[in-house]
Amino acid sequence: MEPAEDRLVAAIARVLSEPGPGVRVGVGDDAAVLASPRGELLLTTDLLVEGVHFDRSRTAARDLGWKAVAVNVSDVAAMAGSPRYAVVGLALPADVGEPWVVELFGGMRAACDEHALWLVGGDLSRADRVVISVAVAGEVPPGGAVTRAGARPGDRVVVTGSLGAAAGGLRLTRLGPPEAGGAAASAAGRALLAAHLRPKARVGEAVALARAGATAMIDVSDGLALDLWRLCRASGVGARISLPHVPVAPALFELAGILGADPLELALGGGEDYELLATLPPGAIGAARAELGATFGVSLAEIGSIIEGGGCTAVDAEGRERALEPVGWDHFAGG
Repeated sequence: MEPAEDRLVAAIARVLSEPGPGVRVGVGDDAAVLASPRGELLLTTDLLVEGVHFDRSRTAARDLGWKAVAVNVSDVAAMAGSPRYAVVGLALPADVGEPWVVELFGGMRAACDEHALWLVGGDLSRADRVVISVAVAGEVPPGGAVTRAGARPGDRVVVTGSLGAAAGGLRLTRLGPPEAGGAAASAAGRALLAAHLRPKARVGEAVALARAGATAMIDVSDGLALDLWRLCRASGVGARISLPHVPVAPALFELAGILGADPLELALGGGEDYELLATLPPGAIGAARAELGATFGVSLAEIGSIIEGGGCTAVDAEGRERALEPVGWDHFAGG
């Protein structure tokens, strides 16, 4: 069943006018692609809302600032672009003081420095909760944007890094001291918390995948199952995924009992990993894997293949098949 958020986006797209001159990619991808004298311009924006995306009592302002920028940079990366400029809209309740805001922007500055990104302005307002809206402009060479719509039957499905750690970190922050014990202080716990609080945008890795011949790409923001479904729908294809080949974050197995969750299910539907999910011709995987490992120290897992038709199928270690439903983070589920 189509997720509620995707249905709402489709309804909004129907209301909007046809894309104007110079619009190469409009509503429905990780970023808009616009013609530019120097190549192509990428535009993207993301919201972080208190009580929906974060709990202020459990998230340091500096970590929140980093994340607000990183999630937008990840959208530019998913198009194989390079981030250039950002603006931020910030709404604040009365109980937030200047020190908290300074720490927030300190985290934003750190994330911007990480990606040679300039934060050049924005807006402030009063609200009943913290709302952070960051917009990022990026660039990509002419014709170089990799969209969700280019996957072809026979392509292989690949994903960078490992999955599920951010969802595990979120679960860890919600456990009280008696339940969590020393888990948060363990090496595995610190890895999960870092994935949740300080996500990494795979900018260079995306460029390498595009150079290797990636036919479609998306960042895993809402969960592997849901984002794969979106890529397949945009491309008009289906996918067959091998569950044993899904790269589950190792720390999840170590803390599975405390987290109370199946590591594989967190990898499939947890969301906020911001790894890259891409499709490549079979012959391109070896070179891409070698470059990501040598240049970035990042793994590239081949997890399945693109097939004709529609829908996604998961195959377990015994060869049993089941539908891989588009389950993941959906803002409007049940709404």
